Amino acid sequence: MRASPANPIGRVRYPRATVRGRLTALYGGMFLVFGIALLAITYLLVVHSFPAEHPVAAQRGLHGLGGTLPNTNGPIPPRASPSAMTAVIDRYRSDALHHLLVTSLIALASITVIAVLLGWIVAGRVLRPLRTITATTQQISEQNLDRRLALTGPNDELKHLGDTIDALLARLHSAFDAQRRFVANASHELRTPVTVGCTLLEMVLDDPHPTIESFRAACSDVLEAEQQQAKRIEALLTLAQGQAGLDRTRPLDLAALARDTLDAGRPHADQRQIALETALAPAPTAGDPALIERLIANLLDNALRYNSPGGHVKMATATATGCATLTIANTGPLVPDDALAQLFQPFHRLVGDRTVQDDGTGLGLSIVQAIADAHSAAIDAQPQPTGGLKVSISFPTPEA
Repeated sequence: MRASPANPIGRVRYPRATVRGRLTALYGGMFLVFGIALLAITYLLVVHSFPAEHPVAAQRGLHGLGGTLPNTNGPIPPRASPSAMTAVIDRYRSDALHHLLVTSLIALASITVIAVLLGWIVAGRVLRPLRTITATTQQISEQNLDRRLALTGPNDELKHLGDTIDALLARLHSAFDAQRRFVANASHELRTPVTVGCTLLEMVLDDPHPTIESFRAACSDVLEAEQQQAKRIEALLTLAQGQAGLDRTRPLDLAALARDTLDAGRPHADQRQIALETALAPAPTAGDPALIERLIANLLDNALRYNSPGGHVKMATATATGCATLTIANTGPLVPDDALAQLFQPFHRLVGDRTVQDDGTGLGLSIVQAIADAHSAAIDAQPQPTGGLKVSISFPTPEA
């Protein structure tokens, strides 16, 4: 999406109704409401504790008393009657309560203004990490996904938010790098059969004395290259389907799927003179049967393809610790420990450069990884001490 000139990428524009303003208004409003409530309670307590009549005046009638009362307009007449003294005291009581109310309201208004100003300052300091997060994320694009917020300070909710965004950026950076590598490798892999086919056809067309046999040989080679390209395209579609996740699942048994896959792959094993060993115990789980069958087929094909003449492949299924487990082990060349993670990357072959041609697509184990991830299954790959690879995949068992 293209940034508008009024708000270019990298320039932070805050709306008028900011969170800081709302927090300040909320804090000031709550302070004012509770201040009014406290003032009302205090005023009522004073009213009820202030006597309506002076106790001495009620008892003695204030006869013979002189002087003045505070906040009154004149002296108390000597030997004033009780009714006159009551009027003076009532006026004093009313003036005192009025003075208390006015003074308290002025104090409350002053403190409320101070509280609002302090609330604005405190809200700004608390929300400062949010401004940092906003400004930094607006400057991040696919070209600089290696940039991080790296918030400092106490380990509070805002620090946790910043760390979560940093982790998200790390995952996006990894995904974009993997996508770039995948596109580069896929373009190379898909270009190779096309280049081979064009070269063969050009050779036949440039031949000054073509024969039927040369045409047949060229067509056969082009057809083989196109079939290899079709296998790669189908593998890419399967990989995309596995990475897209599952729409729905249904119960299945890994042992039954493994048995069917072994029956289909036995001719391939006999052709390569590789012995198949099985230990298929019931292993119920849930998922997409077609995808899991493709996972097992890819593991078996990989175990047969990268094996030694006269070697063996052992496939086992079991249920343990709440997981349905599929294990495939094969003999073959030694696998370095540092190459295990790369084996599950698209178009990576242990035999060397990806330009080495074989009858594989370079996507077998990456499809296994994608299907396992879609089923929340864990993959454990370990090199065999004498050569070969042992791959165990643990699927979660369906809840009872």
